[in-house]
Amino acid sequence: MRRPAGAGAAAGTRGGGSAAADAAPLEVADRVVAMAHDDEQLEAYVVRSTDTQVRVHGGEVEQLAVASSVGVGVRVVRDGRQGFASCGTVDPDAVAEAVAEARDNAAHGEPDEAAGLPEPDGVEPPALDLWHPGYAEVPLDDKVALALELERAVVGADRRITGVESCDYEDWRTEVAVCSTTGVRRSARETGGELVAWSLAGDGDDLQSGFGFSFGRSFDDLDVEAAARDAVERAVRMLGATKPPSARTTVVLDPWVTAQLLGVVAGMLAGDEVVKGRSPFAGRVGEEVASPRVTLVEDPTDPRHWGASPVDAEGRATRRVPLVTAGVLEGFVHSTWTARRMGAEPTGSAVRAGHASTPVAGCRAVSLVPGDADPARLVAGVDDGVLVHDVSGLHSGVNPVSGDLSTGAEGRRIRGGEPAEPLREFTIASTLPRLLRDVVAVGSDLTWLPAGAAGVTLVVADVTVSGA
Repeated sequence: MRRPAGAGAAAGTRGGGSAAADAAPLEVADRVVAMAHDDEQLEAYVVRSTDTQVRVHGGEVEQLAVASSVGVGVRVVRDGRQGFASCGTVDPDAVAEAVAEARDNAAHGEPDEAAGLPEPDGVEPPALDLWHPGYAEVPLDDKVALALELERAVVGADRRITGVESCDYEDWRTEVAVCSTTGVRRSARETGGELVAWSLAGDGDDLQSGFGFSFGRSFDDLDVEAAARDAVERAVRMLGATKPPSARTTVVLDPWVTAQLLGVVAGMLAGDEVVKGRSPFAGRVGEEVASPRVTLVEDPTDPRHWGASPVDAEGRATRRVPLVTAGVLEGFVHSTWTARRMGAEPTGSAVRAGHASTPVAGCRAVSLVPGDADPARLVAGVDDGVLVHDVSGLHSGVNPVSGDLSTGAEGRRIRGGEPAEPLREFTIASTLPRLLRDVVAVGSDLTWLPAGAAGVTLVVADVTVSGA
């Protein structure tokens, strides 16, 4: 899973070496920390992973890859200066060179009074059931067969399905260790897999695409029928779509769209963005920033979240972090560095893009506290509006400072409380703070998705929809 990229420290990268090292990540990290000098802090971040990727098309295997990788990231802090370097191997010579390079980068880094590695805080990591090594025991032929079964299920589900763009299978096993001279010594591991189908539907000259997916911690969790059903439904329901007239109206966001929206909001609640002046929520702790119906939490201790983890990227135990409670901003997520810069407490929320990046503050498991109404009841309560099934360009369409938002969308018209004709090629324009304030209902359908945020049906009033 990808995490926000690191920033701020001088850095270097070394690659090469064996990707099939047998040493456990914690053992490797201990050896790296043993290289520290007495007058410095040193941290080792070690990642080992194995991935399987299968793509099928037209009943044939189009791509197949099984790969293992290992990498080491090294942070050195001395006299308030931080340096970083990494290597894509655990070969002792390469690791020693990375340590020397990190040390050299620290000597030339800019002084920063907030620089420094975290100290143990006494909080124990939660016990989470995220490791199901059975993926390694499933024959590769069975993984290919599952992808082929998915393709057949999509093509045979509806006469309007003309084919698939691709059907993909992927699984991974990842182990991480973080050790430092300040006494941090933690490790975590997880498995995951997913099936994804991209379908094509046609009716005369009208062509539409759709997607469906299934994900799970174990191979047996993957559901071909569910992935195929969603891929077919998303494509077929858009046949005959037209542009809606421009208007200010009520929109109903389905869980997939809400999850993407919350992912953007979560990025603005990260300490790094606040410190750098790139968040419309900066300086607003204690203020009402959303509808009273909105309660937003970051909780990587909940194993149902795809981003669940017992420890963060600095080795701190993760914890539940209230972000917005009944519309009031409670605070932000923090790494050690952002907490020191803002005079706050660390929240066990450091994330990394991988071994070759430094940690930053970020959310990994955001969700709204659900309401008590199911989606059909929420739609029934809207006399005239738009049900939004998908958005495009959301991340690039948001101004991180002002929160101004403009994103392409597709969905269905709501007439008299019922989903009606399909709509496409329209734009939703507002600001994220205003969208949050204009939430009038939160659904009961909390939906776990393969992303950093869970989804739920959301009803938002008075949104600008620009179409024909």
